[in-house]
Amino acid sequence: MRDETDAPDEPFDDPANLSDDEATEAIPVEPAAAPEASAAPDPEASAAPDSEASAAPDSEASAAPDSEASAPAGALTRITALARRHRTPLAIATGVLAFAVLGAGAVALGAATVPTGPAESVAAPASTEPTPTETARPTPVTAVAPAQIRIRTCSVADRAGDPRLANLQAQVVNAATGEVLFDRGGDTPSRTASVMKVLTSAAALSVLGPDYRTPTTVVKGAEPGSVVLVGGGDATLSRTPSGTETVYPGAAHLDDLAAQVRAAWDADPSNPPLTKLILDSSYFGGAAWHDSWDPVEREDGYMAPVTALMVDGDRDDPSANTSWRSEDPVARAGDAFASALGGIQAIEQGSAPGDAQQLGQVFSPSVAELVDKALIVSDNNVAEMLARLVAIQTGAGNTFEAINAGVLQGLSGYGVDTAGIAIVDGSGLSDFNAVPPSYLTRLFVKINAREGNLGVLMDGLPIAGGPRGSLSYSDRFTGDNAVADGAVFAKTGWIETGYTLAGIIHAQDGTTLTFAIYALGDVGDDAKQAIDTLTTGFFLCGDGLANG
Repeated sequence: MRDETDAPDEPFDDPANLSDDEATEAIPVEPAAAPEASAAPDPEASAAPDSEASAAPDSEASAAPDSEASAPAGALTRITALARRHRTPLAIATGVLAFAVLGAGAVALGAATVPTGPAESVAAPASTEPTPTETARPTPVTAVAPAQIRIRTCSVADRAGDPRLANLQAQVVNAATGEVLFDRGGDTPSRTASVMKVLTSAAALSVLGPDYRTPTTVVKGAEPGSVVLVGGGDATLSRTPSGTETVYPGAAHLDDLAAQVRAAWDADPSNPPLTKLILDSSYFGGAAWHDSWDPVEREDGYMAPVTALMVDGDRDDPSANTSWRSEDPVARAGDAFASALGGIQAIEQGSAPGDAQQLGQVFSPSVAELVDKALIVSDNNVAEMLARLVAIQTGAGNTFEAINAGVLQGLSGYGVDTAGIAIVDGSGLSDFNAVPPSYLTRLFVKINAREGNLGVLMDGLPIAGGPRGSLSYSDRFTGDNAVADGAVFAKTGWIETGYTLAGIIHAQDGTTLTFAIYALGDVGDDAKQAIDTLTTGFFLCGDGLANG
Protein backbone atom coordinates (compact mmCIF):
# COMPACT_ATOMS: atom_id res chain seq x y z
CA MET A 1 0.00 0.00 0.00
CA ARG A 2 1.26 3.46 -0.88
CA ASP A 3 1.06 6.29 1.61
CA GLU A 4 0.09 9.88 1.06
CA THR A 5 3.41 11.10 2.47
CA ASP A 6 5.25 10.78 -0.83
CA ALA A 7 4.52 11.63 -4.41
CA PRO A 8 3.85 8.58 -6.63
CA ASP A 9 6.99 6.95 -7.98
CA GLU A 10 5.52 6.66 -11.47
CA PRO A 11 3.40 9.08 -13.52
CA PHE A 12 -0.25 8.63 -12.72
CA ASP A 13 -2.86 8.35 -15.45
CA ASP A 14 -5.77 10.50 -14.33
CA PRO A 15 -9.20 9.25 -15.35
CA ALA A 16 -11.03 11.86 -17.37
CA ASN A 17 -12.55 14.32 -15.02
CA LEU A 18 -16.07 15.48 -15.54
CA SER A 19 -16.16 18.88 -17.13
CA ASP A 20 -16.93 21.81 -14.89
CA ASP A 21 -19.71 22.94 -17.22
CA GLU A 22 -21.49 19.62 -16.96
CA ALA A 23 -21.12 19.27 -13.26
CA THR A 24 -22.07 22.80 -12.34
CA GLU A 25 -24.97 23.22 -14.75
CA ALA A 26 -27.70 25.22 -13.11
CA ILE A 27 -30.73 23.03 -12.59
CA PRO A 28 -34.00 24.96 -12.12
CA VAL A 29 -35.60 24.31 -8.81
CA GLU A 30 -39.35 24.69 -8.56
CA PRO A 31 -40.36 26.97 -5.70
CA ALA A 32 -42.06 25.11 -2.92
CA ALA A 33 -45.82 25.70 -2.77
CA ALA A 34 -46.72 28.14 -0.04
CA PRO A 35 -49.30 27.07 2.53
CA GLU A 36 -52.88 27.75 1.48
CA ALA A 37 -53.45 30.11 4.34
CA SER A 38 -50.50 32.27 3.39
CA ALA A 39 -50.82 32.21 -0.40
CA ALA A 40 -50.98 35.65 -1.97
CA PRO A 41 -54.53 36.07 -3.44
CA ASP A 42 -55.29 37.00 -6.98
CA PRO A 43 -55.64 40.81 -7.25
CA GLU A 44 -59.25 40.49 -8.38
CA ALA A 45 -60.20 37.75 -5.97
CA SER A 46 -58.70 39.65 -3.06
CA ALA A 47 -61.28 42.37 -3.44
CA ALA A 48 -64.01 40.01 -2.26
CA PRO A 49 -64.00 38.81 1.33
CA ASP A 50 -63.44 35.07 1.90
CA SER A 51 -66.37 32.75 2.54
CA GLU A 52 -65.90 32.65 6.32
CA ALA A 53 -65.47 36.41 6.74
CA SER A 54 -68.43 37.23 4.43
CA ALA A 55 -70.89 34.78 5.93
CA ALA A 56 -74.34 36.29 6.37
CA PRO A 57 -75.59 37.01 9.89
CA ASP A 58 -77.71 34.30 11.50
CA SER A 59 -81.16 33.67 10.11
CA GLU A 60 -82.92 35.53 12.85
CA ALA A 61 -80.87 38.68 12.44
CA SER A 62 -80.99 38.62 8.63
CA ALA A 63 -84.62 37.67 8.13
CA ALA A 64 -86.64 40.09 5.98
CA PRO A 65 -89.02 42.25 8.01
CA ASP A 66 -92.74 41.30 7.88
CA SER A 67 -95.22 43.03 5.61
CA GLU A 68 -96.19 45.53 8.23
CA ALA A 69 -92.59 46.78 8.48
CA SER A 70 -92.70 47.78 4.80
CA ALA A 71 -95.40 50.33 5.32
CA PRO A 72 -94.22 53.95 5.50
CA ALA A 73 -96.31 54.74 8.53
CA GLY A 74 -94.73 53.70 11.84
CA ALA A 75 -91.60 52.30 10.16
CA LEU A 76 -89.19 53.91 12.59
CA THR A 77 -91.16 52.57 15.53
CA ARG A 78 -91.15 49.02 14.15
CA ILE A 79 -87.37 49.14 13.36
CA THR A 80 -86.63 50.32 16.89
CA ALA A 81 -88.74 47.52 18.33
CA LEU A 82 -87.01 44.96 16.10
CA ALA A 83 -83.59 46.17 17.26
CA ARG A 84 -84.63 45.86 20.88
CA ARG A 85 -85.87 42.31 20.40
CA HIS A 86 -82.69 41.19 18.46
CA ARG A 87 -80.02 43.39 20.04
CA THR A 88 -77.26 40.74 20.38
CA PRO A 89 -77.51 39.13 16.90
CA LEU A 90 -77.52 42.53 15.23
CA ALA A 91 -74.38 43.54 17.09
CA ILE A 92 -72.60 40.36 16.00
CA ALA A 93 -73.66 40.82 12.39
CA THR A 94 -72.39 44.36 12.39
CA GLY A 95 -69.01 43.26 13.82
CA VAL A 96 -68.64 40.43 11.33
CA LEU A 97 -69.36 42.73 8.43
CA ALA A 98 -66.83 45.28 9.65
CA PHE A 99 -64.24 42.53 10.22
CA ALA A 100 -64.78 41.21 6.70
CA VAL A 101 -64.16 44.62 5.20
CA LEU A 102 -60.95 45.06 7.25
CA GLY A 103 -59.76 41.55 6.39
CA ALA A 104 -60.29 42.10 2.68
CA GLY A 105 -58.23 45.27 2.88
CA ALA A 106 -55.42 43.48 4.67
CA VAL A 107 -55.37 40.69 2.10
CA ALA A 108 -55.25 43.22 -0.70
CA LEU A 109 -52.34 44.97 1.04
CA GLY A 110 -50.47 41.67 1.39
CA ALA A 111 -50.89 40.94 -2.29
CA ALA A 112 -49.61 44.37 -3.16
CA THR A 113 -46.36 43.86 -1.21
CA VAL A 114 -45.29 40.62 -2.92
CA PRO A 115 -42.00 41.51 -4.69
CA THR A 116 -41.18 40.61 -8.23
CA GLY A 117 -37.62 39.46 -8.95
CA PRO A 118 -35.42 36.80 -10.48
CA ALA A 119 -36.16 33.09 -10.26
CA GLU A 120 -33.44 32.56 -7.59
CA SER A 121 -35.77 33.79 -4.85
CA VAL A 122 -39.37 33.03 -4.00
CA ALA A 123 -41.83 35.08 -2.01
CA ALA A 124 -43.37 33.52 1.06
CA PRO A 125 -45.93 36.05 2.33
CA ALA A 126 -47.35 35.56 5.78
CA SER A 127 -51.06 34.81 6.20
CA THR A 128 -53.32 37.86 6.42
CA GLU A 129 -56.61 35.97 6.74
CA PRO A 130 -58.64 37.41 9.66
CA THR A 131 -60.17 35.18 12.30
CA PRO A 132 -63.69 36.11 13.42
CA THR A 133 -64.24 36.55 17.13
CA GLU A 134 -67.26 36.66 19.34
CA THR A 135 -66.77 40.34 20.09
CA ALA A 136 -68.56 43.05 18.22
CA ARG A 137 -65.28 44.90 17.46
CA PRO A 138 -62.68 42.67 15.76
CA THR A 139 -58.96 43.51 16.10
CA PRO A 140 -57.46 44.57 12.74
CA VAL A 141 -54.68 42.30 11.38
CA THR A 142 -51.47 43.99 10.17
CA ALA A 143 -50.10 42.68 6.88
CA VAL A 144 -46.62 41.08 7.18
CA ALA A 145 -43.97 41.64 4.52
CA PRO A 146 -43.04 38.37 2.78
CA ALA A 147 -39.63 36.75 3.39
CA GLN A 148 -37.04 36.10 0.70
CA ILE A 149 -35.87 32.51 0.21
CA ARG A 150 -32.48 31.78 -1.42
CA ILE A 151 -32.85 29.28 -4.24
CA ARG A 152 -29.56 27.53 -5.02
CA THR A 153 -29.23 25.86 -8.41
CA CYS A 154 -25.50 25.08 -8.83
CA SER A 155 -25.47 21.29 -8.90
CA VAL A 156 -22.60 18.88 -8.29
CA ALA A 157 -24.84 15.82 -8.59
CA ASP A 158 -22.86 14.33 -11.49
CA ARG A 159 -19.58 14.74 -9.63
CA ALA A 160 -21.02 13.29 -6.43
CA GLY A 161 -22.33 10.31 -8.41
CA ASP A 162 -18.87 9.33 -9.69
CA PRO A 163 -18.56 5.56 -9.03
CA ARG A 164 -14.91 6.04 -8.06
CA LEU A 165 -16.21 7.59 -4.83
CA ALA A 166 -17.83 4.26 -3.87
CA ASN A 167 -19.84 4.92 -0.69
CA LEU A 168 -19.82 8.70 -0.48
CA GLN A 169 -20.30 10.72 2.68
CA ALA A 170 -19.87 14.48 2.46
CA GLN A 171 -20.93 17.80 3.89
CA VAL A 172 -20.33 21.44 2.95
CA VAL A 173 -21.02 24.41 5.23
CA ASN A 174 -20.96 28.16 4.63
CA ALA A 175 -18.35 29.16 7.22
CA ALA A 176 -19.83 32.63 7.73
CA THR A 177 -23.47 31.61 8.26
CA GLY A 178 -23.14 28.01 9.45
CA GLU A 179 -25.69 26.92 6.84
CA VAL A 180 -25.34 23.38 5.50
CA LEU A 181 -25.29 23.67 1.70
CA PHE A 182 -24.63 20.06 0.76
CA ASP A 183 -25.07 16.85 2.75
CA ARG A 184 -24.67 13.17 2.00
CA GLY A 185 -24.66 11.17 5.22
CA GLY A 186 -22.93 14.01 7.02
CA ASP A 187 -24.06 12.99 10.49
CA THR A 188 -22.95 9.35 10.23
CA PRO A 189 -19.71 8.57 12.12
CA SER A 190 -17.26 6.70 9.87
CA ARG A 191 -13.57 6.00 9.47
CA THR A 192 -11.54 9.08 8.62
CA ALA A 193 -8.14 7.75 7.50
CA SER A 194 -5.48 10.42 8.08
CA VAL A 195 -8.02 13.22 8.44
CA MET A 196 -7.99 11.97 12.06
CA LYS A 197 -4.73 13.90 12.42
CA VAL A 198 -6.79 17.12 12.40
CA LEU A 199 -8.53 16.05 15.62
CA THR A 200 -5.26 14.84 17.17
CA SER A 201 -3.54 18.13 16.32
CA ALA A 202 -6.41 20.26 17.61
CA ALA A 203 -6.41 18.35 20.90
CA ALA A 204 -2.62 18.69 21.27
CA LEU A 205 -2.77 22.44 20.68
CA SER A 206 -5.46 22.72 23.35
CA VAL A 207 -3.96 20.41 25.99
CA LEU A 208 -0.21 20.80 25.49
CA GLY A 209 -0.03 24.20 23.78
CA PRO A 210 2.01 25.08 20.68
CA ASP A 211 5.28 25.65 22.58
CA TYR A 212 5.41 22.38 24.55
CA ARG A 213 8.46 20.13 23.99
CA THR A 214 8.85 16.65 25.42
CA PRO A 215 12.23 15.64 26.93
CA THR A 216 14.56 12.70 26.56
CA THR A 217 16.64 12.35 29.73
CA VAL A 218 19.62 10.38 31.00
CA VAL A 219 19.98 9.71 34.74
CA LYS A 220 22.48 7.83 36.85
CA GLY A 221 21.60 4.19 37.30
CA ALA A 222 21.22 2.30 40.57
CA GLU A 223 24.14 -0.01 39.66
CA PRO A 224 27.68 1.37 39.66
CA GLY A 225 28.86 2.26 36.14
CA SER A 226 25.34 2.45 34.71
CA VAL A 227 23.13 5.15 33.23
CA VAL A 228 19.45 5.07 32.24
CA LEU A 229 18.16 6.53 28.97
CA VAL A 230 14.59 7.62 29.74
CA GLY A 231 12.29 8.10 26.74
CA GLY A 232 9.74 10.91 26.94
CA GLY A 233 7.83 9.96 23.82
CA ASP A 234 9.92 11.89 21.30
CA ALA A 235 9.69 10.02 17.99
CA THR A 236 11.86 12.65 16.29
CA LEU A 237 15.06 12.17 18.34
CA SER A 238 17.81 11.49 15.82
CA ARG A 239 20.84 9.23 15.72
CA THR A 240 22.38 11.36 12.97
CA PRO A 241 25.23 13.76 13.81
CA SER A 242 24.21 17.18 15.10
CA GLY A 243 23.69 19.60 12.24
CA THR A 244 22.37 16.86 9.94
CA GLU A 245 18.97 17.55 8.42
CA THR A 246 16.47 14.74 8.92
CA VAL A 247 12.79 14.47 8.06
CA TYR A 248 12.11 16.23 11.37
CA PRO A 249 13.23 19.88 11.41
CA GLY A 250 14.47 20.92 14.83
CA ALA A 251 15.01 17.37 16.06
CA ALA A 252 17.36 16.72 19.00
CA HIS A 253 20.41 14.52 18.42
CA LEU A 254 21.79 11.63 20.45
CA ASP A 255 25.39 12.84 20.09
CA ASP A 256 24.46 16.05 21.91
CA LEU A 257 22.86 14.05 24.71
CA ALA A 258 25.82 11.67 24.90
CA ALA A 259 28.25 14.61 25.19
CA GLN A 260 26.27 16.00 28.14
CA VAL A 261 26.27 12.61 29.87
CA ARG A 262 29.95 11.95 29.31
CA ALA A 263 30.90 15.39 30.63
CA ALA A 264 28.77 14.99 33.76
CA TRP A 265 30.04 11.44 34.38
CA ASP A 266 33.69 12.35 34.00
CA ALA A 267 33.27 15.38 36.27
CA ASP A 268 32.84 13.07 39.28
CA PRO A 269 36.15 11.27 40.02
CA SER A 270 34.30 8.75 42.20
CA ASN A 271 32.42 7.32 39.23
CA PRO A 272 33.69 3.98 37.91
CA PRO A 273 33.98 3.46 34.16
CA LEU A 274 30.62 3.79 32.36
CA THR A 275 29.87 0.33 30.98
CA LYS A 276 26.12 -0.31 31.22
CA LEU A 277 23.13 1.32 29.53
CA ILE A 278 19.56 0.78 30.73
CA LEU A 279 16.64 1.70 28.45
CA ASP A 280 13.46 3.03 30.09
CA SER A 281 10.49 3.31 27.69
CA SER A 282 7.79 3.03 30.36
CA TYR A 283 6.32 6.47 29.67
CA PHE A 284 4.05 4.77 27.11
CA GLY A 285 2.23 1.64 28.24
CA GLY A 286 0.26 -1.21 26.70
CA ALA A 287 0.65 -2.59 23.20
CA ALA A 288 3.01 -0.86 20.80
CA TRP A 289 1.07 -1.93 17.69
CA HIS A 290 -2.71 -1.66 17.48
CA ASP A 291 -4.32 -4.95 16.45
CA SER A 292 -6.51 -3.19 13.86
CA TRP A 293 -3.48 -1.93 11.92
CA ASP A 294 -2.30 -3.74 8.82
CA PRO A 295 1.31 -4.97 9.31
CA VAL A 296 2.08 -3.78 5.78
CA GLU A 297 2.13 -0.23 7.15
CA ARG A 298 5.40 -1.06 8.95
CA GLU A 299 6.89 -3.13 6.15
CA ASP A 300 6.16 -0.46 3.56
CA GLY A 301 7.72 2.21 5.75
CA TYR A 302 4.74 4.27 6.89
CA MET A 303 4.50 3.38 10.57
CA ALA A 304 6.63 2.09 13.45
CA PRO A 305 5.47 0.50 16.70
CA VAL A 306 4.53 3.24 19.15
CA THR A 307 7.14 3.46 21.92
CA ALA A 308 8.28 6.24 24.24
CA LEU A 309 11.88 5.76 23.12
CA MET A 310 12.89 5.67 19.46
CA VAL A 311 15.10 7.49 16.97
CA ASP A 312 14.15 9.00 13.61
CA GLY A 313 10.65 7.52 13.80
CA ASP A 314 12.52 4.16 13.66
CA ARG A 315 13.32 4.67 9.96
CA ASP A 316 16.10 2.78 8.29
CA ASP A 317 16.82 5.98 6.37
CA PRO A 318 16.47 9.06 8.62
CA SER A 319 16.28 11.33 5.56
CA ALA A 320 13.29 9.62 3.90
CA ASN A 321 9.67 10.08 4.93
CA THR A 322 8.87 6.59 3.70
CA SER A 323 11.38 4.04 4.97
CA TRP A 324 11.25 0.52 6.39
CA ARG A 325 10.63 0.32 10.16
CA SER A 326 11.74 -2.36 12.62
CA GLU A 327 9.73 -4.34 15.14
CA ASP A 328 11.81 -3.02 18.08
CA PRO A 329 12.37 0.76 18.02
CA VAL A 330 13.65 0.77 21.62
CA ALA A 331 16.52 -1.55 20.76
CA ARG A 332 17.50 0.55 17.74
CA ALA A 333 17.60 3.67 19.94
CA GLY A 334 19.67 1.88 22.59
CA ASP A 335 22.25 0.68 20.11
CA ALA A 336 22.60 4.17 18.65
CA PHE A 337 23.03 5.83 22.07
CA ALA A 338 25.54 3.21 23.24
CA SER A 339 27.59 3.93 20.14
CA ALA A 340 27.47 7.67 20.84
CA LEU A 341 28.55 7.19 24.48
CA GLY A 342 31.33 4.70 23.84
CA GLY A 343 32.61 2.10 26.32
CA ILE A 344 29.20 0.45 26.83
CA GLN A 345 29.48 -3.31 27.33
CA ALA A 346 25.86 -4.18 28.21
CA ILE A 347 22.40 -2.89 27.23
CA GLU A 348 19.18 -3.91 28.91
CA GLN A 349 15.67 -2.59 29.45
CA GLY A 350 14.55 -1.40 32.86
CA SER A 351 13.39 1.61 34.85
CA ALA A 352 15.08 4.69 36.20
CA PRO A 353 15.45 4.85 39.99
CA GLY A 354 13.46 7.53 41.79
CA ASP A 355 15.23 10.86 42.42
CA ALA A 356 18.20 9.78 40.31
CA GLN A 357 20.82 12.34 39.34
CA GLN A 358 20.17 13.86 35.94
CA LEU A 359 23.18 13.69 33.64
CA GLY A 360 21.74 15.14 30.44
CA GLN A 361 18.55 16.16 28.65
CA VAL A 362 17.38 17.17 25.18
CA PHE A 363 13.98 18.25 23.89
CA SER A 364 11.74 17.51 20.93
CA PRO A 365 10.59 20.10 18.42
CA SER A 366 7.63 22.17 19.62
CA VAL A 367 4.04 20.95 19.33
CA ALA A 368 3.53 23.59 16.64
CA GLU A 369 6.37 22.06 14.59
CA LEU A 370 5.08 18.54 15.22
CA VAL A 371 1.55 19.49 14.11
CA ASP A 372 2.99 20.88 10.89
CA LYS A 373 4.77 17.59 10.24
CA ALA A 374 1.70 15.51 11.06
CA LEU A 375 -0.45 17.51 8.63
CA ILE A 376 1.84 18.39 5.74
CA VAL A 377 3.23 14.91 5.05
CA SER A 378 0.80 12.96 7.26
CA ASP A 379 3.49 11.56 9.57
CA ASN A 380 1.88 8.67 11.44
CA ASN A 381 4.38 8.30 14.28
CA VAL A 382 4.26 12.01 15.11
CA ALA A 383 0.47 11.81 15.27
CA GLU A 384 0.62 8.83 17.62
CA MET A 385 3.21 10.64 19.74
CA LEU A 386 0.90 13.66 20.09
CA ALA A 387 -2.16 11.53 20.87
CA ARG A 388 -0.34 9.62 23.60
CA LEU A 389 1.09 12.81 25.16
CA VAL A 390 -2.42 14.32 25.20
CA ALA A 391 -3.82 11.22 26.93
CA ILE A 392 -1.07 11.36 29.56
CA GLN A 393 -1.44 15.10 30.16
CA THR A 394 -5.22 14.84 30.62
CA GLY A 395 -4.81 11.96 33.08
CA ALA A 396 -6.60 9.49 30.80
CA GLY A 397 -3.64 7.07 30.74
CA ASN A 398 -0.72 6.13 28.51
CA THR A 399 -2.14 3.34 26.30
CA PHE A 400 -4.14 3.11 23.09
CA GLU A 401 -7.26 2.66 25.21
CA ALA A 402 -6.70 6.08 26.84
CA ILE A 403 -6.50 8.03 23.58
CA ASN A 404 -10.26 8.33 23.07
CA ALA A 405 -10.89 9.98 26.43
CA GLY A 406 -7.77 12.14 26.24
CA VAL A 407 -8.36 13.51 22.75
CA LEU A 408 -12.08 14.10 23.32
CA GLN A 409 -11.23 16.04 26.47
CA GLY A 410 -8.78 18.10 24.47
CA LEU A 411 -11.44 18.82 21.83
CA SER A 412 -14.16 19.75 24.31
CA GLY A 413 -12.93 23.32 24.69
CA TYR A 414 -13.75 24.13 21.08
CA GLY A 415 -17.48 23.88 21.75
CA VAL A 416 -18.30 21.44 18.94
CA ASP A 417 -20.46 18.46 19.91
CA THR A 418 -18.36 15.26 19.92
CA ALA A 419 -21.30 12.86 20.36
CA GLY A 420 -20.83 9.65 18.39
CA ILE A 421 -17.08 10.08 17.88
CA ALA A 422 -14.82 7.10 18.60
CA ILE A 423 -11.04 7.58 18.50
CA VAL A 424 -8.93 4.43 18.38
CA ASP A 425 -5.60 5.98 17.39
CA GLY A 426 -4.06 9.34 16.66
CA SER A 427 -3.02 8.67 13.06
CA GLY A 428 -6.26 7.40 11.54
CA LEU A 429 -4.87 4.04 10.44
CA SER A 430 -7.61 2.06 12.16
CA ASP A 431 -10.89 1.20 10.45
CA PHE A 432 -12.53 1.51 13.86
CA ASN A 433 -12.18 5.28 14.15
CA ALA A 434 -15.55 6.97 13.72
CA VAL A 435 -16.09 10.69 13.11
CA PRO A 436 -19.05 12.22 11.23
CA PRO A 437 -18.21 14.64 8.40
CA SER A 438 -20.43 17.18 10.16
CA TYR A 439 -18.01 17.33 13.09
CA LEU A 440 -15.16 18.21 10.75
CA THR A 441 -17.10 20.95 8.93
CA ARG A 442 -17.89 22.56 12.30
CA LEU A 443 -14.35 22.20 13.63
CA PHE A 444 -12.96 23.71 10.43
CA VAL A 445 -15.14 26.78 10.99
CA LYS A 446 -13.16 27.26 14.22
CA ILE A 447 -9.87 26.54 12.45
CA ASN A 448 -10.68 29.06 9.72
CA ALA A 449 -11.39 31.66 12.43
CA ARG A 450 -8.06 30.75 14.14
CA GLU A 451 -9.75 30.30 17.48
CA GLY A 452 -7.38 29.62 20.38
CA ASN A 453 -4.22 28.03 18.98
CA LEU A 454 -5.96 26.69 15.88
CA GLY A 455 -4.14 29.14 13.63
CA VAL A 456 -1.18 26.73 13.91
CA LEU A 457 -3.35 24.00 12.43
CA MET A 458 -4.62 26.29 9.68
CA ASP A 459 -1.06 27.14 8.68
CA GLY A 460 -0.11 23.45 8.52
CA LEU A 461 -2.80 22.35 6.07
CA PRO A 462 -1.67 21.22 2.62
CA ILE A 463 -2.76 23.59 -0.16
CA ALA A 464 -3.95 22.48 -3.59
CA GLY A 465 -1.15 23.26 -6.02
CA GLY A 466 0.94 24.51 -3.11
CA PRO A 467 4.69 24.33 -2.64
CA ARG A 468 4.66 21.42 -0.19
CA GLY A 469 2.51 18.73 1.30
CA SER A 470 0.18 16.00 0.14
CA LEU A 471 -1.91 18.28 -2.13
CA SER A 472 1.16 19.47 -4.04
CA TYR A 473 1.83 16.03 -5.57
CA SER A 474 1.54 15.52 -9.30
CA ASP A 475 -1.66 13.49 -9.06
CA ARG A 476 -3.73 16.02 -7.08
CA PHE A 477 -5.84 18.88 -8.50
CA THR A 478 -4.62 18.47 -12.06
CA GLY A 479 -6.32 19.19 -15.39
CA ASP A 480 -9.65 20.97 -15.02
CA ASN A 481 -9.33 20.72 -11.25
CA ALA A 482 -6.31 23.01 -11.28
CA VAL A 483 -8.75 25.92 -11.31
CA ALA A 484 -9.00 25.39 -7.53
CA ASP A 485 -5.23 25.62 -6.98
CA GLY A 486 -4.44 27.90 -4.06
CA ALA A 487 -8.06 27.87 -2.88
CA VAL A 488 -8.31 24.48 -1.13
CA PHE A 489 -6.67 24.05 2.29
CA ALA A 490 -7.25 20.50 3.44
CA LYS A 491 -5.99 17.34 5.10
CA THR A 492 -5.77 14.24 2.96
CA GLY A 493 -6.45 10.70 4.10
CA TRP A 494 -5.88 7.22 2.76
CA ILE A 495 -6.22 3.71 4.12
CA GLU A 496 -7.05 0.51 2.23
CA THR A 497 -10.80 1.01 2.80
CA GLY A 498 -11.16 4.68 2.09
CA TYR A 499 -9.89 8.01 0.81
CA THR A 500 -10.80 11.26 2.56
CA LEU A 501 -10.30 15.01 2.29
CA ALA A 502 -11.49 17.72 4.69
CA GLY A 503 -10.75 21.38 5.13
CA ILE A 504 -11.52 24.87 3.85
CA ILE A 505 -12.35 26.24 0.39
CA HIS A 506 -12.09 29.87 -0.67
CA ALA A 507 -14.79 29.58 -3.30
CA GLN A 508 -14.84 31.36 -6.65
CA ASP A 509 -17.66 33.69 -5.54
CA GLY A 510 -15.73 34.78 -2.43
CA THR A 511 -17.59 32.51 -0.01
CA THR A 512 -15.55 30.54 2.53
CA LEU A 513 -16.73 26.95 2.75
CA THR A 514 -15.77 24.14 5.10
CA PHE A 515 -16.11 20.61 3.79
CA ALA A 516 -15.44 16.94 4.42
CA ILE A 517 -15.51 14.12 1.85
CA TYR A 518 -15.26 10.40 2.62
CA ALA A 519 -15.01 7.88 -0.24
CA LEU A 520 -15.34 4.56 1.57
CA GLY A 521 -15.51 0.90 0.65
CA ASP A 522 -14.07 -0.70 -2.45
CA VAL A 523 -11.98 2.25 -3.60
CA GLY A 524 -8.93 2.52 -5.83
CA ASP A 525 -6.16 5.05 -6.14
CA ASP A 526 -8.26 7.03 -8.63
CA ALA A 527 -10.67 7.94 -5.82
CA LYS A 528 -8.28 10.83 -5.14
CA GLN A 529 -9.06 12.40 -8.50
CA ALA A 530 -12.80 11.92 -8.00
CA ILE A 531 -12.53 13.64 -4.61
CA ASP A 532 -10.59 16.51 -6.21
CA THR A 533 -13.25 16.85 -8.90
CA LEU A 534 -16.05 17.04 -6.35
CA THR A 535 -14.08 19.55 -4.28
CA THR A 536 -13.56 21.67 -7.38
CA GLY A 537 -17.31 21.61 -7.92
CA PHE A 538 -17.77 23.04 -4.43
CA PHE A 539 -15.21 25.72 -5.29
CA LEU A 540 -17.03 26.69 -8.51
CA CYS A 541 -20.49 26.78 -6.91
CA GLY A 542 -19.66 28.63 -3.71
CA ASP A 543 -22.76 29.82 -1.87
CA GLY A 544 -24.91 28.83 -4.85
CA LEU A 545 -24.23 25.14 -4.17
CA ALA A 546 -27.42 23.08 -4.40
CA ASN A 547 -28.07 20.07 -2.21
CA GLY A 548 -29.81 18.24 -5.03
